[in-house]
Amino acid sequence: MEVAEEPPASPEPVPEPAPDPAVSRLERCAALALGPGPGLGAAAPALRSFLSGAAGPALLAWRGPGGELELELGPPPPPSARRKALFFLRPPGPGPLLCGDLPAEPLPHFAALVEEVIVPILTNQKNHQGWPRVVSQDLIRHVHNLKSTVFKVVGQVKGKTLLPLPAGSEGIEDIDLDNEKCLELIDKSLVYATESSIIDWSYQIQEALKKESSEPLLQGSNPNPKVELEFWENRCENLECIYNQLRTKKVSNMIEVLKRAGSSYIPTFNTMLMDVETALAEAQDIHLHLMPLKRHLEDIEKVEFSEVKPFLVPLLHVVCLIWVTSKHYNMPARIVVLLQEICNLLIQRATVYLCPEDLLKGEMEESLGKVQLVLSILNAFKEAFEERRERLHTYYGPGQEVREWKFPAVMVFARLDSFLERLEMVEDLLATALDLMKLEKMEFSGIKGKALGQQVLDMYENFQEVYKVLTEHSYDCLDLTNTEFVQNALEFQQKVEDIDRWLGTVFIQAFDDASDLEHAFKLLDMFGSLLERPVIAADAADKYFVLISMFHSAVAHARLIYSRHIQAELELGSPAVHKNMPPVAGALGWARELRTRIQGPFGHLRRIPHAYLDSAEGRRVMEKYEEMIQLLDRYQEKLYVNWSQTVSERSQYNLAQPLIQRDPDTKLITVNFDPQLVSVLREVSYLSSSQMGAIPAVAAEIYSSRESFRQMVANLELMVNRYNRVLKTVLEVEYPLIQGQLQDIDLKLKEAEETLNWKVEGVCGHISTVMDGVHDLERRVQKAKDNVEEIQTIVRAWVSPILERKDCKRESLLVLEDCQDRLEKRYSLVRESGQRIHSLLKENQSLLLADPASDVWKAYVDYVDEIVLDGFFTAIECSLKYLLENTDPKAGLAPLFEVQLDLVIPDLIFHPSMDPGTNDGFYDMVESLLNDIYGISSLVPRLAEHSGFPHYQADMEDMADLADMRHELMGRVQAVMVACSEYRSAFDHYSYLYGEDRKEFCRQFLLYGHILTAAEVEAHAEDGVPETPPTLQQFKEQIDSYEKIYEEVNRIEPFSIFHGWMKVDARPFKASLLNTIKRWSLVFKQHLVDHVTHSLADLEEFIKTAEQGLSKKVDKGDYGGLVEVMGHLLAVKERQSVTDAMFEPLKQTVELLKTYEQQLPEEVYKQLEDLPHAWSHVRKAAQAVKQHVAPLQASEGAELRRRCAAFEARQRRFREHFRREAAFRFDTKKPYQVLDAKHIEIKQLESAMTSIYESAGLFEVTVPDYRQLKQCRKELCLLKELWDMISLVNSRLADWQTTKWVDIKVEEMDLECKKFARDIRNLDKEMRAWDAFNGLDSKVKNMLTALKAVAELQNPAIRERHWNQLMQMTGVRFVMDVDTTLADLLKLNLHNFEDEVHGIVDKAVREMSMEKVLKELKMTWGSMEFQYELHPRTNIPLVRSDEELIETLEDNQVQLQNLMTSKYIAFFLEEVSAWQRKLSTADSVICLWFEVQRTWAHLESIFIGSEDIRAQLPKDSEHFEGIDVDFKELAYEVQKTPNVVEATNKPGLSQQLEDIQSRLSLCEKALAEYLDMKRLAFPRFYFISSADLLDILSNGTNPHLVQHHLPKLFDSLAHIKFQLDSEQKATKVGLGMYSREEEYVSFSEPCDCSGQVEVWLNHVLESMRATVRDEMTEAVVAYEEKPREQWLFDYPAQVALTCTQIWWTTEVGIAFARVEEGYENAMKEYHKKQVAQLNALVTMLIGQLSKGDRQKIMTICTIDVHARDVVSKMIVQKVDNAQAFIWLSQLRHRWSDEERHCFANICDAQFLYSYEYLGNTPRLVITPLTDRCYITLTQSLHLTMSGAPAGPAGTGKTETTKDLGRALGIMVYVFNCSEQMDYKSCGNIYKGLSQTGAWGCFDEFNRISVEVLSVVAVQLQHLCRGNSLQHLLPDQCTLWLCT
Repeated sequence: MEVAEEPPASPEPVPEPAPDPAVSRLERCAALALGPGPGLGAAAPALRSFLSGAAGPALLAWRGPGGELELELGPPPPPSARRKALFFLRPPGPGPLLCGDLPAEPLPHFAALVEEVIVPILTNQKNHQGWPRVVSQDLIRHVHNLKSTVFKVVGQVKGKTLLPLPAGSEGIEDIDLDNEKCLELIDKSLVYATESSIIDWSYQIQEALKKESSEPLLQGSNPNPKVELEFWENRCENLECIYNQLRTKKVSNMIEVLKRAGSSYIPTFNTMLMDVETALAEAQDIHLHLMPLKRHLEDIEKVEFSEVKPFLVPLLHVVCLIWVTSKHYNMPARIVVLLQEICNLLIQRATVYLCPEDLLKGEMEESLGKVQLVLSILNAFKEAFEERRERLHTYYGPGQEVREWKFPAVMVFARLDSFLERLEMVEDLLATALDLMKLEKMEFSGIKGKALGQQVLDMYENFQEVYKVLTEHSYDCLDLTNTEFVQNALEFQQKVEDIDRWLGTVFIQAFDDASDLEHAFKLLDMFGSLLERPVIAADAADKYFVLISMFHSAVAHARLIYSRHIQAELELGSPAVHKNMPPVAGALGWARELRTRIQGPFGHLRRIPHAYLDSAEGRRVMEKYEEMIQLLDRYQEKLYVNWSQTVSERSQYNLAQPLIQRDPDTKLITVNFDPQLVSVLREVSYLSSSQMGAIPAVAAEIYSSRESFRQMVANLELMVNRYNRVLKTVLEVEYPLIQGQLQDIDLKLKEAEETLNWKVEGVCGHISTVMDGVHDLERRVQKAKDNVEEIQTIVRAWVSPILERKDCKRESLLVLEDCQDRLEKRYSLVRESGQRIHSLLKENQSLLLADPASDVWKAYVDYVDEIVLDGFFTAIECSLKYLLENTDPKAGLAPLFEVQLDLVIPDLIFHPSMDPGTNDGFYDMVESLLNDIYGISSLVPRLAEHSGFPHYQADMEDMADLADMRHELMGRVQAVMVACSEYRSAFDHYSYLYGEDRKEFCRQFLLYGHILTAAEVEAHAEDGVPETPPTLQQFKEQIDSYEKIYEEVNRIEPFSIFHGWMKVDARPFKASLLNTIKRWSLVFKQHLVDHVTHSLADLEEFIKTAEQGLSKKVDKGDYGGLVEVMGHLLAVKERQSVTDAMFEPLKQTVELLKTYEQQLPEEVYKQLEDLPHAWSHVRKAAQAVKQHVAPLQASEGAELRRRCAAFEARQRRFREHFRREAAFRFDTKKPYQVLDAKHIEIKQLESAMTSIYESAGLFEVTVPDYRQLKQCRKELCLLKELWDMISLVNSRLADWQTTKWVDIKVEEMDLECKKFARDIRNLDKEMRAWDAFNGLDSKVKNMLTALKAVAELQNPAIRERHWNQLMQMTGVRFVMDVDTTLADLLKLNLHNFEDEVHGIVDKAVREMSMEKVLKELKMTWGSMEFQYELHPRTNIPLVRSDEELIETLEDNQVQLQNLMTSKYIAFFLEEVSAWQRKLSTADSVICLWFEVQRTWAHLESIFIGSEDIRAQLPKDSEHFEGIDVDFKELAYEVQKTPNVVEATNKPGLSQQLEDIQSRLSLCEKALAEYLDMKRLAFPRFYFISSADLLDILSNGTNPHLVQHHLPKLFDSLAHIKFQLDSEQKATKVGLGMYSREEEYVSFSEPCDCSGQVEVWLNHVLESMRATVRDEMTEAVVAYEEKPREQWLFDYPAQVALTCTQIWWTTEVGIAFARVEEGYENAMKEYHKKQVAQLNALVTMLIGQLSKGDRQKIMTICTIDVHARDVVSKMIVQKVDNAQAFIWLSQLRHRWSDEERHCFANICDAQFLYSYEYLGNTPRLVITPLTDRCYITLTQSLHLTMSGAPAGPAGTGKTETTKDLGRALGIMVYVFNCSEQMDYKSCGNIYKGLSQTGAWGCFDEFNRISVEVLSVVAVQLQHLCRGNSLQHLLPDQCTLWLCT
């Protein structure tokens, strides 16, 4: 296709070129060829450049992905994405452009072009006419050669061998070979061409058959197995293609033709076909067998090389199967090729994994690990190959010939072995580099430390340079063809040997510089594996003997220390021991420490090579060491024996001393328990775990009784403290009340002071009575004191101002509106306080056992009464002082009161009123406030009743101080009221602004220009004042006056303060006055604006209308046109004078408004400019028109006057008829017909009148007003409206009167009647004189009154007696039935008896409600029955607690009480009284019954169901059995009467229940004493409820039934695993424990759980602690024996976590020691180790773990993160000393091998781990705040004190305390405090805590009531004092009070 070319465009650019026609044509051409789409867009410049000749000769165009047209200059390749393209070519020289298609796939397109276009055209003989035959044949031959070549190339591109057919073979497949004639027609040239094609085919096929899969290997391209698989797959497809081509019908016919022709190429073709078939079968077989390899190879390529090892054996297994099963692939040449390719694959994957370019440059440890991993995988592959090679015979079945792999392995692994050698070289290089990298971290101590360190640093830098040279090369170190790397590696090893020699010299110098044995061993540890390098090892050999010599010196020094210690012991008489340790145990501890001093270095010494230890010097040192150890053993044994021999005699003497001693002077007593006995207990406690030998019998006996001694001492101390406290704290007024009781106690204490000693059996029983007596007296006295203190606290709570400023802010006011609420709250507080004071005083009387009539008690009452009196005085004085201080003008305080000055037209008033004498004014308000303040003293009845006063107010009013303060305050109030009134008077001159009527003022101003005076009005009384509208200047003066007043008022201060305390808020007055002034000014401004806008708008509209009307032409006889023109002329005339004078004033008005910034529309200014010209034009037009119509106007005026006279006479006659005939009366018949007739008549008259008026106005003729006709029209309309209402009312009333009595809906009727009444009232007032109106009004009012009576009579409460009363009142007798209608009732005139009907109905309603209540009572209680449930054990029927029953009973009692107060009760009085008595009795009996039943059910399971308790409380059990019999009889008796009222009202039932209740209380008291005894035996019983304790005691001998209570007694021990007997039944021997999380831990020794429950629970407690301790002992030792990731699964979670913390402390200590020796990076190395450990734990968490293991690892992770952060912080702060506070402030666990105990240290505090089993519980994240809490709490513990964490809710106070307890292995009990907690419950908790040594965490401690807290404070004081006396309380009680 050709495209005409336009001449080149001008090279000069233009801003916006015009569309180029050539560009448009090319664009259309492209769209036609490529399809529709977007235009050129951004490609337009390229097209212009091509057309201008500036670009190349070619242009390519195609559609982009979005359909846009894209262009490319030059001859580029076709576009991507298989898109069609269009090319344009510019031929050389002038001429048209050439254009054509460029397909996306040119080769197939070219092949199709050749076959379908070129060949048909060039081979067509018609196109050869005139050609020589030779030329024609040569052309045909070349064309067919071209076709065949293109055909073969297309096949090669597709990977196929395509066999081109010979020329002239077209249609040969259609020849019938059986027809000889057809064969004769075949051209001989076809035979020749076929034979030539067979020769070409043989070459093609032979070339395809000769290809082998080993060619890439031979070419050195190192292919992988995929190449092998693809080769056989492609070969199979290619051979199939060849075979299919040879078997086509066309080829078969061609061969048949050759056979017929006797061709010699037939055998060649057959051989070729057979070769193809054989090769195809071989290729299909091999392809089939190689396919399984594909999945294995893909798996290897998908996974990381580090994970490829498991895939190697399966891969080789498949290769073996291929060898055995394939017929054609089981040749060594082929299998070797496959194995070599597999090796190539592994090398490729390994190279990718190792990343050679970063192998030597990255992290050495990581690179070394990768290299070692690759080596192991590749060697594993070789091993797997050899293993499969040896087992190849196993793949053959029986009878099969075994074909072994006899080829040498080197044929397979030649390249792999070279690769392995290179990897080993890299491995050796990295290992060497990793060893020498340690030089960076080496730090030396000693004199030469710095110099040696510098040498090592130089060595390190030298090594770094050498290694850097090696790693900076850019070659691939794994490239086997690269020999440069090998040469560089050898040079590197030679330089490393030089560094080793240098390092050996440094080691010798550092060793010689080591100051002692410890530093020498640390030097060995620092060098570590470097000492194993041959060069360094040779240099260091001689130093091991020096090390042995140094250890010998250390042993000798230990011997010297021992000798000095023995000498000091002889001089002092006792050994020096650690603080707080007993002498013997302390001396033994010193010996253990000395042993540790030499044992530690000995452990390091044993790690040196044994050859040195076996030398003579080594053996001698070992002997010295053993000798020192034996010497320490003998010393320990001697100490222990001496103590054992003397302890018994001294202990016996001290045990024989009396229990109590009394001071003769002070009469105070003390417990006589000698400190020597405490020392024995402490020695035995320490020695029992030291394995020194048997404890002496006496000491062991004392220690075995330690609990009894502890309890006895504790009880005696408690009693002594109570006794002494009574003597020390009793007041003078209290002592006479308790003097006799103290004398009785002294007599009982005599025995304990003289005869009772610590050996006497049953001492507790002897002194228990006196202890109880002392306890009771101390409790009562203390309670009485607490009550008095509470009274003082109560009255102190009154001492605060009753009235305060708002929100208690100094700048706030006293808000009077809030006073009443505050007062009510204070009154309520005082009333409640008074009741509490009286109850406390009464309680003190019973506590002190006082006679209320005695003088001693009255004196005590006066003492308390005086406290209350002082409280009231102080409270009132406080409030008065507050008011005086805040009203003092000199105080300079903010105002206290505020009043508002407001404008309430026409007056100025204060809120509240400040006028004297007004009710509810400010004075009265303050007076009332003072009365309220005094009134608080009248709210509490007088305590001292013998004083004669009912309350305290009289005393308060008589106090002169208070009266003076009150008088002074009221004087200040009067003075400030006078000042405020004067302030208000200052604003009287503004009263005219709000006192005058604004509308009237404006009206007079607009009429007269000013306000009329009285004189003016009087002077013009008869003819009226002449109107003089105001001028514009008057408007201006008026507005200016208001603006001036506004500014003046605006300057008024909003607040004024008088006398310093009264604040007057004038803002309401000011705002109202300003608003009033603004409204005055706005009235005048708005009037002027409206005047301007309306005037101009009206004029503009008038001019427009007039111009249109005057332009019409009027002809003679055109009456309508004349009328219209005359109308416009009249209008112009009327407006002329006004309009002429209006423009100038309007302009002046606009200018004036501008001065006041009053905005006007823009249209106004335009109108002011245009309208004068328009008006002038209208006037001229009117004058011309008027002259034109003057003759016509004169004739029409005369006719109009005649018509007016005739109409006047007609309307007078009509008025007379209308007054007579219209429907003005209520009894008018057919009123609407009358009204219609009159309406027609009036309408006719009005039409005539309107015509006259219109004509008269136009022609300037005067006509009458015709008022009579207008009045008739008005009255007709009013009549129509009135009769519409009458008709509506009559129709509705008629409908209602037919309504039956039962169907009357009074509400609807009443609403409708009221609506009628409203509508009637709204009618025109002129109607009220008409008879029709009055009749309608009376009818509706009567109906309303009657409906009220009917509504009340419809009430369902009306009974026959009420109807009879109504008949008597009305005097009318009637019968009520279903046929009675409303009309019948209206005949009775009930509206005349409205009040009587209302009274009867009201009474009926009240009686009906009573009747309903009584009926419901009968129904309710007639069916109300008790619900029973059987007692679980005895099946006794028990009354079920029914909330509905109780609620119903209470509600009905309230209902009956309300009925009794009604004035309508007379008819039902007797019935109501009877029900009230029944329900009251039922209420009391039910309450008593439930209490007795609940107590019986509780005690029955104890005294009847528990044999253990029955055996221990026999008398009480017997007593309860009698109660049980009586209660059961009563229960069965009550069950016989199911009805509630009948059952509870049986005579004598209440007395029986009260008797049973009193007997049950005795049993409860005995049970409580029994439970206290059990709690003393196992103190953890204090922390469970009595119900749980009873359940435990009831099943105490059966541990299996007690197990579910274990979580309440232990932290995490949920249940126990018991040993099974031969019958697989559980015995009473415990084997292990389960936590709440189901973690199981075996006991270290079986636990005996037989006997009493308190005994075997103590066994469980001891076993639990011993087990945790034993597990921890084993775990600490085993920590280093295996990897940490395995070790933590071997032990329980608690043990693993604690031991992890122990080893953290140890390893940080080691790091500090290394830092002190000069190794500055020691802490950084340990930090890296921590990070690695954490990463290992995180990896484990990602994997598969059980729930328990996951929780364990997560908890360890939590603690490890904190440990890592601590170390990181120390590194950042460069801490180099273990004494730094940042380290000492951490909670550090350590393990003592000698004591076999775990200790926790923090700062200077140390705590012994308590070994409470904690299970597998999580731990909190440790934050900086947690660390601070730990430090504070542990310091408190160290000082034997408690702590009180405070903070907002939810911040973790309690959880942090619990977590600290878990860290110390301590049981933490958490108690949620509330107002219900009393001092007794707190005391029980303290008992348990002090005896168990557990922690108590009291959450929300501040919720406990104040009175209880006062007692608790004393308890806490004694607990802290007891903690400090550790010799008396071995277990400390620790309290945490969380607020």
